[in-house]
Amino acid sequence: MLSREDNALLTRVERGTPMGTTLRRYWIPALLARELPEPDCAPVRVRLLGEDLIAFRDTQGRVGLLDEYCSHRRASLFFGRNEECGLRCVYHGWKYDVDGRCVDMMNEPEGHQFKDKIFITSYPTLELGDMVWTYMGPPERTPAPPKFAWTQVPATHRQVSKVIQETNWLQGLEGGIDTSHAPIMHRLLTTASTRPGFKPTNPFVRGKAPVLELDVTDYGYQYAGVRPLDDASVHVRSYHLILPFHQIRPSQTDGGLPLAAGHMWVPMDDATTMVYNWEYSLTDAPLSDEDRHEIERRLGNGPRDVDQTTFRSLRNRGNNYLLDRQVQKTESFTGIEGINTQDRAVQESMGTVVDRSREHLGPADRAVIQARRLLLEAVRATEKGDALRGVAPTYYALTPGEAVLPRGADWRQISTPDAARVPAERS
Repeated sequence: MLSREDNALLTRVERGTPMGTTLRRYWIPALLARELPEPDCAPVRVRLLGEDLIAFRDTQGRVGLLDEYCSHRRASLFFGRNEECGLRCVYHGWKYDVDGRCVDMMNEPEGHQFKDKIFITSYPTLELGDMVWTYMGPPERTPAPPKFAWTQVPATHRQVSKVIQETNWLQGLEGGIDTSHAPIMHRLLTTASTRPGFKPTNPFVRGKAPVLELDVTDYGYQYAGVRPLDDASVHVRSYHLILPFHQIRPSQTDGGLPLAAGHMWVPMDDATTMVYNWEYSLTDAPLSDEDRHEIERRLGNGPRDVDQTTFRSLRNRGNNYLLDRQVQKTESFTGIEGINTQDRAVQESMGTVVDRSREHLGPADRAVIQARRLLLEAVRATEKGDALRGVAPTYYALTPGEAVLPRGADWRQISTPDAARVPAERS
């Protein structure tokens, strides 16, 4: 468990907090690229690490990310005019380019303008993997671009989405790296069910409680849940945690197409998280429309389940996530549709920020415990000005693995390609 002091240290992310300062040392997803579909399109509000921002795509296609409020009288630039390589406040006509420079003042006479002295907070951006990323930290500490393997495949092979979770970011992250819950909460009760989840015949479900094996690396850690199946074999499912909030895990379509998948739990503020989701084909085969529909339905993150304007789940606390008690008795362990909807339901039920000083953790929580240690280490490293895990590009080629292996086999053979192997510390 964590002390209340350490719990606050890890969960408070707004400007000036130790964790907020640490998170600003990484590239952070700001929005989906498709939210800014064309040059001079409507600007979009972005809430990130407690800051209210505005994203816009200018006439040249460049993406700007600015403080939401105009430097003049603090009116919101959400109402602004996106025109001629700048975003113009509609109140008095002050205009800003993507770098935050004021380039025009409509309300000031030509001889009295002081636009060259006015700058609004702006953050650099880049586009990778159908997402717009930003860096909010000191320029001299800018890390390498976040070229995760999923960002480098063609868009035809990749599916991305996002959804708001009404909790602190750490609750989502800890759920995503907790392998012991997945074949319990996400299981189906019958092989005949067509609902999303793991069927009773799946070795992930048939296996006994897992033994967790974990290697600390310079990006975070890789770990596996090793589940005994019989006297000769085990089921292994491996994951990667890349600091500060990236999970990589194995997946596949119902038709057997192997996928890599993952999430990013990006803090909007101390109480709200934007969860970014991605999956991509590990073969030369692109994702078909049927594959994309299946991924969205399985996870509960697509247009059928999430409002694509507000990015809030249609199944939520206000309607008990549309829990069906009859389905819970006869088909699925929870009675809630969608694997990630189930995750949001239980994590939001813990409260906005869970009191970790009241927990009782065991060996099955090893990955959660280690993640907390690494995050506390990152905060201390930031305070000292030291290098952080997850900044060097050693994570670029990482893929997860899942297989039935002979007892005693090294699970790392399915987890880390040779090109991505980094020095590891067994934990």
